[in-house]
Amino acid sequence: MSDQARTRVLLVDDEEAITSTLAPFLERSGFDVRVEADGESALAAHAAFAPHIVVSDVLMPRMDGRELVRSLRRADAWTPVIMLTKVDASFERTAALEEGADDYLGKPFDPPELVARIRAVLRRTAGGGKPLTASSQLVSDGLRLDRVARRAQREGAAIELTPKALTLLEYLMSHPDEVHTREHLLETLWGFEFAVTTRAVDHRIAELRRALGDDAQQPRWIETLPGAGYRFCAPVSAS
Repeated sequence: MSDQARTRVLLVDDEEAITSTLAPFLERSGFDVRVEADGESALAAHAAFAPHIVVSDVLMPRMDGRELVRSLRRADAWTPVIMLTKVDASFERTAALEEGADDYLGKPFDPPELVARIRAVLRRTAGGGKPLTASSQLVSDGLRLDRVARRAQREGAAIELTPKALTLLEYLMSHPDEVHTREHLLETLWGFEFAVTTRAVDHRIAELRRALGDDAQQPRWIETLPGAGYRFCAPVSAS
């Protein structure tokens, strides 16, 4: 967004203790913020406020965050959505990502991290229209991922992956050219209750590289940034 001062953020959360501090922080960061307490009022606000991005809690009264995402996507509204939830609710994370959310952030979180996520998602979705996160097939330099059939192919040949490695590949391909820390990948795709060490991420990255024939020293798809994390470095398109 060229003029961040005009970037509108719809913040949806029923916890006043969160919105009362987070909304002013986002405003100080240069965003125009509107706050709603549940998904139902957020839908009405979406029509009136026309936000560039929605930041929504998952568990809320009247209409929760997942139903909010479903309602927006059914209406062919592709406003990017970042979901917020407790770090121990990993099933909520994966479900909402599958239903059309663009990113996830576990509570508690540092507000600057949310600002960074907002900027990253806005960069990725700047072209408008249906985002990669909502596309059924993703293609990148001979690599094809069918998100509906849950299978991947390299140069037309099927790739055998464990379910977690496939989920990791899906997340990386739908968020290309973004740096993801091990902690963020662990929290978003695993949940801390299932894996207590970031080595779980490294093991699945190694599995992906073996299956793809990707060289860590000269990566075609998955790049390691020492001290930072991983990035899907090849261009990705929807198919």
